[in-house]
Amino acid sequence: MNTHFVSDTAVLLGRSLRHIARSPDTIITTAIMPIAFLLLFVYVFGGAIETGSDSYVNYLLPGILLITIASGISYTAYRLFLDLQGGIFERFQSMPIARSAVLWAHVLTSLVANLISLVVVVLVALAMGFRTGASVLGWLAVAGILVLFTLALTWIAVIPGLTAKSVDGASAFSYPLVFLPFVSSAFVPTGSMPGPVRAFAEHQPVTSIVDAIRDLFAEQRVGTDIWIALAWCVGILVVAFVFAGVAYRRRIS
Repeated sequence: MNTHFVSDTAVLLGRSLRHIARSPDTIITTAIMPIAFLLLFVYVFGGAIETGSDSYVNYLLPGILLITIASGISYTAYRLFLDLQGGIFERFQSMPIARSAVLWAHVLTSLVANLISLVVVVLVALAMGFRTGASVLGWLAVAGILVLFTLALTWIAVIPGLTAKSVDGASAFSYPLVFLPFVSSAFVPTGSMPGPVRAFAEHQPVTSIVDAIRDLFAEQRVGTDIWIALAWCVGILVVAFVFAGVAYRRRIS
């Protein structure tokens, strides 16, 4: 590994973050859709949905946080695609910098931008009545899960960012990821779903992640959910990282 990897990544990260600072609408746009879902489901559908929870916003928030991440990572693929089309990658390759630093800068930019969006969504939820008795350790556990989930989806986003033929193709991959929480326990208990749908909902990653975060917020025993959630996050992260690396090497070769 290039000994200058850390410093090179930091410089390129600063470049990407300056772009976001000059265009804050990226974070605003990322947060608008999840906030709209939060308002819609709490104030329009919340009274008709039976979750067994005292507050529907408490039940709903974990799923909304995952939707926030899923909607935010499309910008990673978009920014990566634009850099490739603009010839920035070729210029970086002619400079004495670590090649992997280019990708890591985009990944860390995604992580920072998504964390800011998550904070905005949590603040809105607090204004809507979200309350939690979670301890500092509980909040740290939630943050750790969200960071892992963000990294996993971001490395997935790197793949279309490197291989897409158009801007629309680079960002369109995120649509199924945004839809996935709707077929999970994010909005309603899975017990109310028809058999085949319920089977899918109970065995897909979003349900275990949402349930683990919900239990941490409620100070309940998380049981095996947190380990299943971590296994999904780490597994997706490793697989996406490997395929992204292959796509990157093919692109710059």
